[in-house]
Amino acid sequence: MSGKPTLHLVDGSGYIFRAYHALPPMTRPDGTPVNAVYGFTAMLLKLIADLKADHLAVVFDSARKTFRNDIYPDYKANRPPPPEDLIPQFPLIREAAHACQVPSLEKEGFEADDIIATLAERGAAAGFDVVVVSADKDLMQLVREGVALYDPMKNRDIDIDAVREKFGVSPDRVIDVQALAGDASDNVPGVPGIGVKTAAQLIAEYGDLETLLARAGEIRQPKRRQSLIDHADLARVSKRLVTLDRDVPLDVGPGDLKIPGFDPAVLRDFLQAQGFRSLMTRVGNGSAPAGRTAAAAEAAVAVPPPSPVDRAGYELVADEAALARWIARAADLGRVAVDTETTGLNPMTARLVGVSLAVAPGEACYIPLRHGLIEAQPADGGFDFGSAHVAVPKQVPVDRAVALLKPLLADAGVLKIGHNIKFDMHVLAGEGLAVAPIDDTMAMSYALDGAAHGHGMDELALLHLGHRTIPFSEVCGKGKGQITFDKVPLEAALAYAAEDADVTFRLHALLRPRLLQERRVAIYERYDRPLVSILFTMEEEGVAVDDKALAAMSRDFETRMAALEKEVHALAGEAFNLGSPKQLGEILFDKMSLTGGRKSGKTGAWSTDAEVLDDLAAQGHDLPARVLDWRQLQKLKSTYADALVSQINPKTGRVHTTFAQTITSTGRLSSTDPNLQNIPIRTEEGRRIREAFIAAPGNLLVSADYSQIELRLMAHVGDVAALKAAFAGGADIHAATASQVFGVPVEGMDPMLRRRAKAINFGIIYGISPFGLARQLDIPQSEARAYIDAYFARYPEIRAYMETTKEFARAHGHVRTPFGRLCATPGIAAKNPAQKAFAERAAINAPIQGGAADIMKRAMIEVDAALAESRLAAKAILQVHDELVFEVAAADADALVALIKPVMENAVTLSVPLVVDAGKGRTWAAAH
Repeated sequence: MSGKPTLHLVDGSGYIFRAYHALPPMTRPDGTPVNAVYGFTAMLLKLIADLKADHLAVVFDSARKTFRNDIYPDYKANRPPPPEDLIPQFPLIREAAHACQVPSLEKEGFEADDIIATLAERGAAAGFDVVVVSADKDLMQLVREGVALYDPMKNRDIDIDAVREKFGVSPDRVIDVQALAGDASDNVPGVPGIGVKTAAQLIAEYGDLETLLARAGEIRQPKRRQSLIDHADLARVSKRLVTLDRDVPLDVGPGDLKIPGFDPAVLRDFLQAQGFRSLMTRVGNGSAPAGRTAAAAEAAVAVPPPSPVDRAGYELVADEAALARWIARAADLGRVAVDTETTGLNPMTARLVGVSLAVAPGEACYIPLRHGLIEAQPADGGFDFGSAHVAVPKQVPVDRAVALLKPLLADAGVLKIGHNIKFDMHVLAGEGLAVAPIDDTMAMSYALDGAAHGHGMDELALLHLGHRTIPFSEVCGKGKGQITFDKVPLEAALAYAAEDADVTFRLHALLRPRLLQERRVAIYERYDRPLVSILFTMEEEGVAVDDKALAAMSRDFETRMAALEKEVHALAGEAFNLGSPKQLGEILFDKMSLTGGRKSGKTGAWSTDAEVLDDLAAQGHDLPARVLDWRQLQKLKSTYADALVSQINPKTGRVHTTFAQTITSTGRLSSTDPNLQNIPIRTEEGRRIREAFIAAPGNLLVSADYSQIELRLMAHVGDVAALKAAFAGGADIHAATASQVFGVPVEGMDPMLRRRAKAINFGIIYGISPFGLARQLDIPQSEARAYIDAYFARYPEIRAYMETTKEFARAHGHVRTPFGRLCATPGIAAKNPAQKAFAERAAINAPIQGGAADIMKRAMIEVDAALAESRLAAKAILQVHDELVFEVAAADADALVALIKPVMENAVTLSVPLVVDAGKGRTWAAAH
């Protein structure tokens, strides 16, 4: 704009909802949700630095009811209430504005847009250039000479031309268009049958709303003419609703909104109270002198990003000389961020399209390799991109690029940084490229923050850098029109791909120091980082499956499902679709009038989820019990018996699951395609599925399973003397528990008592209730309560551990495993009793289950090293729960057991012994 002073007016309410929906759930140490607070604070700090504003205010809505509700009572009546976890964040967001030392405004009875309109009008009249920080279409009516909108998410100005492009009219006629078109989100009625495009045409022809309504009889289209005549009053009401009040009585004027002196200590105190560690690292040390401006504040608060993500420094590498230059630069620096672009998301089948590198913030390149070369080409060497015929662009030949990159990627003196780098390692392995040593920013983030938020690169870029990355859909489209990356034009590919490497490099620079500052180095270096390469090798190896056994299993499941379907139909007295929750709900609750049903608030249909059916089955009703059996078979058939055959890799003839390190709240690994964690452990069906996992000819499978590891951890972390003694003596722990709790000798014990003790032992770890135990053992709830009370009386240390753990979780918003891993406990401070109880049970269990996961990770690392030193023809191929599965030459199976058993049992040192049960066989079932 001009050289006049600038007044920036921030649509605070818009910022709040953008922040809330952009970030995953987050909680501060006391369990209060703060994802919107975090996002708002990060965006506001970034805005202050980017704009270098001197006059600035954040404007909020004060309440849902305004003067517009007096004009039209149904105004915004369709708006749902704010999400429950957003409500407690509203006052904290106002605290955030105060901590950033930015004036904030709101006025009872008026919307934020009205206050912005008033200040924009007065600011322009007082000689300010006014910038409204928002992309809200309702504010576009304010745009004129000296008043502009700025969209901070897209980093673009919305001027008069942009408004005309959006509405088809100049800003001074926007309210006329809105009055005609209405607004469903705000429940502004408008004129039925008229949309924005038609409204713009009408206003352009007749000049303004009143002239149009007065001359409505002249309109040729009968329906449009009649609608305008019949609903003229609605149009006038609508115009009053969309017209912003530019004369709101305010106690301050534009000149009062100069940003005051900046004190970073105020901001640091706020960030520390919210637990915003990643923002804390950007606040400078020392106090700021009085009178400091926002521009100077940028030096004290290195707001995200430390330097703006500017794509101007990105280079498209299309020849060998340029590629050699980038490789030499990476080798000199000793570190490089690496990312790959591919034809798909399956790491074992996706083809490499290009590679991006970053050597410093803003210094990144993209090396296209197969753009336009994946599919068969027309005779002239071009390829079809949509309807356009595009020539194959100049690229480094794949074989030459591979030859040049190979030494760099294998250089032990150059750290390769990736985000979920295991995926890139698979893709590059397909080209014969090995990648080592590695750092993984996704694993780093997980080691630091656990499941407090997601760890995708896009989420972390917004969370830590305040940067919104280019969406994949922006370069490849969506749905049926989506293209693969090899068809993306190079200019768009460069921006997208180089940004990925650039952001990864920046995240590494931010997260790596936090590992030391927050004492997470051991978790990352001893557990999470070494595991990346081990999981990569396991995924590459895969496991063989018996497709004939799977086909037979599928047919058997189908037969049994059909029999169950007939049984259910007989119990219901009519045929219906068991796969339809709606039809099942109508049978159970409308026809059979069973109690315990609940309806969905959205659809009004009966809920028939597993919890509902479990409750009904526990009441003794056969039909829901049979439906549960049917659903279990259906899931096993579709997920394993049928799907495993389709997941056999045609090149290897094996199934390659993908292990994820950064998903669960406790540190346990998860797996997808196929999900091996959900195979039932103790059922006949689960055993049959395991029978389909086989060793290659001449090999055997070896299963090594930690025995009762979670009970052993409970004895260790709770310092439970009686349990520790029982484990040290090698006793049958469930029989010993039954003896101690029920006061009966182990010799000649009723097997039912041991079963009950076993249910209590495992149930206690998961915070089982008397109701849950009663249902599991099919006993009265009073009897189950007596059992639990007797258990705690015998093992008071366990109750003490539980209470101490819950107290710690309430105070800190997380718990820790015995090895230092942080496990978030969202909901621990919830007002809803059920939600709070669930969070407390999770808090009790997390150190136990998470500790078991840490032990398994350490064991995998130690076993990997032991196997590397041995000469055994053996490889780890699967990890499920507390079990490791290996494939080994049959002649080496016994030697493998002798090697791995002591390694796993001594992976960590506890106050109780660890015991590993190992077996071997041609199938997983036989080995387990």
